[in-house]
Amino acid sequence: MSNFINLPLSGLEEPLSEIEQAMQDTAHRFAEEVMRPVAAQIDQMSADDAIGPESPLWNVLEKAAGLGLGPEDVAELEPLERCRILLIAAEELAWGDGGLSGMILVSQMPVMFSMLAGNMAMVDYCGGKLGCWGITEPDHGSDSLDPGGSIAVSDGDYGRPNCVARIEGDKIIVNGQKSAWVSGATIAEVCALYCHLDEGGQTRPGVSLIVPLDLPGVSKGKPLEKVGLRALNQGEIYFDNVEVPIAHLLAGPDEYNDFVRHTLTEANVHVGNWAVGLARAAYEHAYAYAHERKQGHQHIIRHQSVQYRLFHMFRKVEAARALVRRAATYNATAPEAALQGSIAAKVTGTQTAFEVASDALQIFGGNGLTKEYPMEKLLRDARAMLIADGCNEVLALMGGSLLVNPELL
Repeated sequence: MSNFINLPLSGLEEPLSEIEQAMQDTAHRFAEEVMRPVAAQIDQMSADDAIGPESPLWNVLEKAAGLGLGPEDVAELEPLERCRILLIAAEELAWGDGGLSGMILVSQMPVMFSMLAGNMAMVDYCGGKLGCWGITEPDHGSDSLDPGGSIAVSDGDYGRPNCVARIEGDKIIVNGQKSAWVSGATIAEVCALYCHLDEGGQTRPGVSLIVPLDLPGVSKGKPLEKVGLRALNQGEIYFDNVEVPIAHLLAGPDEYNDFVRHTLTEANVHVGNWAVGLARAAYEHAYAYAHERKQGHQHIIRHQSVQYRLFHMFRKVEAARALVRRAATYNATAPEAALQGSIAAKVTGTQTAFEVASDALQIFGGNGLTKEYPMEKLLRDARAMLIADGCNEVLALMGGSLLVNPELL
């Protein structure tokens, strides 16, 4: 007699509402039928060809726009309902492919951050355009997420910025560059730019603004050739006296530190959810393979060591999903969002994805190392997530700094 229980896509999640179930089904079907075949194809292409006119990427992005999952598509829903629908659907897209789902996510960031700023004119302006988030610089990576210097060493600072803006009347003038790690940059039409402000030769953090990337003075670098997430193009953006209307401002220097905090609170939980989808894909591939592959005259799922490994993979995926959704729904409904919760979700989700992908490959054995099977790609993608959206080490330092209660000192 078998005690097997067949769990739904969301595992141990409570029953979904009718609209949640419909969105999950739609996203899962899109991930399976559209994203996975294209992802395997793009993974083998050069970075240039992956964004070229004949790339299948464009078909995916066009069809993804019709899913109704953009921030503006669900803006009228109650915060908790909106949060859950986006998490559930986005997990399915990440299950389909990490790189393509990342591309869909970052393309929506200018709209998302304009909403955070309450600049509805920019929400309308960015709607329907491919976007990116320009914050990291050649000399500034995860420290860009800490404009207040809360985790800087006591006798040092973060040094000179590579990109600065100055405000002149009704225009913002931008000069400098953003690093090669700006996700979606090489094909983006608009950029949510975060940079330092130049005030009479003195710079300080900062300003956030929407920059149309077809303005005079904007140029782009070549897309990076990377180990993982190859469908998510990344490259530099250069600014040479780029003039942007002041109406495109999202946050000025007085609001900048808080705006970066709110931005990271929003973005980190999405990356954690992205990683959960990838981890689940790795687990499901290993689970299916263990029921197909025979060794020692037995399907390897009958081997206790394989059962043990699969159980811990299952456990980690469920725990990571629970934390991601708990942090996200708390932040969506609490009077003040908790950045430490979003950081915990991102660090836990991405670490889980890497560990589960590695264990999944081990179950495949030597076959997992070949391109005939999906595991080597999943492991490469999962490894990249440990650095994406702030490397986990720096994020953990930031999270720790948020636990200090001055009233107890």
